[in-house]
Amino acid sequence: LSGTGAKKLFLVYVFVSRCLNQMQEDGLLIDDLFSRCVFRQDERDMILKAIRVVLPEYEPQLNSQTNEGYSSLIKDFYTQREDHKYPKLAFTQLELQERFKHQLSVEQACTVTIDSVESAKPVTKHMRKLLAAQRTNWHKVLLQALKERKMIMSTNVRDYRLNLYPYLCLLEDREYVDIMMQSVANLPPSGESLKILARDLGNRVYTKYFVRQKEQSQTLEKLGNIYNAYTELVAKDAKVKIHTYALGCRSNQSIGPTLQGSETSWPYIVTLELGTCLVDMMVKNLKINGDILNPAYDRKAIPILYHMYTFRSTRQIGFIKPHPILTQIQQEATETKLTFDSYVMPMVCPPVPWTSVKFGAYLLTPTKLMRTVDGATQHERLLEQCQNIHPVLDSLNQLGNCAWKINKTLLDIIISIFNDRGSEKLDIPPPLSEAPKIQHFNRQDNSITLTEKAHLKREVMNARKKCNEMHSVRMDALYKLSIANHMRDKIFWFPHNMDFRGRTYPCPPYFNHLGNDVTRAILVFAEGKPLGPKGLDWLKIHLVNLTGLKKRSSLVGRLEYANSIMKEILDSADKPLNGKKWWMNADEPWQTLACCMEIANAVRSSDATKFISHFPVHQDGSCNGLQHYAALGRDVIGAKSVNLMPCDMPQDVYSGVAQQVEALRVRDARSGLKVAKVLEGFISRKVVKQTVMTVVYGVTRFGGRLQIEKRLKEIDEFPKDHVWEASHYLVRQVFNALKEMFTGTREIQDWLTESARLISKCGHTVQWVTPLGLPIIQPYHRARNQGVSFNQSHVRPDTVKQKNAFPPNFIHSLDSTHMMLTALHCYSAGLTFVSVHDCFWTHALTVDTMNKVCREQFVALHSQPILQELSDFLLQKYCSQPP
Repeated sequence: LSGTGAKKLFLVYVFVSRCLNQMQEDGLLIDDLFSRCVFRQDERDMILKAIRVVLPEYEPQLNSQTNEGYSSLIKDFYTQREDHKYPKLAFTQLELQERFKHQLSVEQACTVTIDSVESAKPVTKHMRKLLAAQRTNWHKVLLQALKERKMIMSTNVRDYRLNLYPYLCLLEDREYVDIMMQSVANLPPSGESLKILARDLGNRVYTKYFVRQKEQSQTLEKLGNIYNAYTELVAKDAKVKIHTYALGCRSNQSIGPTLQGSETSWPYIVTLELGTCLVDMMVKNLKINGDILNPAYDRKAIPILYHMYTFRSTRQIGFIKPHPILTQIQQEATETKLTFDSYVMPMVCPPVPWTSVKFGAYLLTPTKLMRTVDGATQHERLLEQCQNIHPVLDSLNQLGNCAWKINKTLLDIIISIFNDRGSEKLDIPPPLSEAPKIQHFNRQDNSITLTEKAHLKREVMNARKKCNEMHSVRMDALYKLSIANHMRDKIFWFPHNMDFRGRTYPCPPYFNHLGNDVTRAILVFAEGKPLGPKGLDWLKIHLVNLTGLKKRSSLVGRLEYANSIMKEILDSADKPLNGKKWWMNADEPWQTLACCMEIANAVRSSDATKFISHFPVHQDGSCNGLQHYAALGRDVIGAKSVNLMPCDMPQDVYSGVAQQVEALRVRDARSGLKVAKVLEGFISRKVVKQTVMTVVYGVTRFGGRLQIEKRLKEIDEFPKDHVWEASHYLVRQVFNALKEMFTGTREIQDWLTESARLISKCGHTVQWVTPLGLPIIQPYHRARNQGVSFNQSHVRPDTVKQKNAFPPNFIHSLDSTHMMLTALHCYSAGLTFVSVHDCFWTHALTVDTMNKVCREQFVALHSQPILQELSDFLLQKYCSQPP
């Protein structure tokens, strides 16, 4: 080196040495730089180059997981997997890479515009032109208002409030205006809470900024490399054998810019204030001529949005409502296009595997691993501190890797009914033309008495409420069906995340397999598998389960019943709308019809065992919460009633409780109790079912009485003057019956409730860790009088909510643990597996295998000392003496 070069190198050496010494004094390791810092562009490479000036041999060491950190439940899954077959995706590596490019372009656009399935009306052309002209004008007005607002903010630097000016300069002005215009177009006639609307606007700005930053920080190239490496693991032509995506993809992220949380999330108050600022601009500047629908000489501009207040329980909240003129124009325009945020749509490539708490799911769109209450940060801190949740991440990856496609035949039938007049019986909401007419009357008319005015006012209010409800459910159905129609010829995926209890959910909010009967019926597995020797039988049993007709019959009995009604099944499949319509009387009519069609296709094939079926067969838990309580309390009688013990016939806990209550009623009636005599012939499974189901999730006697009261009111023959007394009597007997059947359940519930009460009374929130190592904390805190709580660590817990929620939340966390264990072991057995909480889905071919895995993992889970480990954790966390 020349003299100058040597001098520079010496100065760099001295500077880096001082930094490294300071880090050592502060207790920081060099590896912490690479595991905890966020890098952009080539920053990681530059820092590594600087460190090697002092330490030439240094190589960053990733915090690799060790088998010792895993729960005993899952350790064998990661160590003894020699004989297991890990399924590949049914696509080549090249196909997956092309799908990646398509999905990337979708997310870069941030929004997706699709065709509406609602049939266009020819009389709406004038309204469409009118609405288009108004939107052009509003766009110009908002653009000017935004420029003026930014000008004022840039000069008013001494304002004590949060300075939003930098956040209004992150995107181009037209992009903010597009976001505001999208909100106006999607605002329901009944309005939206100011807080929710502002949050959504702020989040849209953040998402668009986040995506732009990804594009500018050279992370797209690295993301492509990561995804290519991922395809080498999962493509059908891949040679690598690996069973854990979380660990398998992690090593590819150690070079270049950071992908894991490379952009800091904005504080909740920032997104809320930014969104509120945009809403304020919309309310103040968007106007329309009041006589636009009825032209007159006196033209007066009126706001299209107005701010009002309403009450939710005892709280007054701000509300943004569209003017009726705007609502009328939008409804009569019946536009043929719908615009959504890109994350609303299913992905057209397999999701990015979750490899850390900050990286996974969508390619660019920011997604939280755990859904939390707005403003809460405790969950994020706990997850970041957690050292070993790869089993949880791998189960989410397994669920997200299931490819789906649309049942086009069924979708077309549903859309035809949707565009006719709907059908309340079939859960297809009718159009607003079927809504009750709102009567208008002159309140100053003296010929109408005060009583009549009050009656008319109530009728108007009820009609408006019904119209708003009908619009809400109609739009929800329109969104789902339009998205399904847009995806009708595509294969797609649902990325997954979870709530704070560990229960998993698909990320796209409208259209997914957790939806209602209509949505589930039009979804089938993209990959087909032959039915095999028992697949057709499972399809028939599944059909009977969907009808709800043979709940007390054995599997053999259900199969015999299905065979006895084959004429009705085939008629339903061939003539769904003009035949006998047997399928319409089922509990789940659309799924029943879909199953009828699948059975018809199978039995008419040349060989049913070789028939390729894409149909998901469901296996549902028997009152799943009580199953976990029975296992925890080792209740033999209760376990038998929820099918945890071998039995010739399936047990129905709801019918069992109803029989117990009836026996108690007969005894009391003989003793002369009047209410017991009144209830003769009215105690049924339906009357007690909801209360039995929700007792496990913390329902009180007060809540249970209201549930039973509602069921009794639905019985026309029951004397209405005895409803209150009878509901009191019944809820008491239901609780007594459950106490006899589940002796340990109430004791466990009481212990959990009292523990949570004491913990929260001491100012702590209740926290625990699932058997898979997922940390959980309850997000219930006392509401402040003003504003929102943004730092919940300094807010006292809500004792009532903490203690009432602990038992059901703890059971939910066990439920999710069992599902995750089942998902992982089904994956290692080569199965397609998805879940709707305690309802597991797979191909007809593999139902028996899935059932075996499900039972094995339930036994494995409850072979652990779950309550003892919880007790030890609570004692150590909340009762240990400070040093």
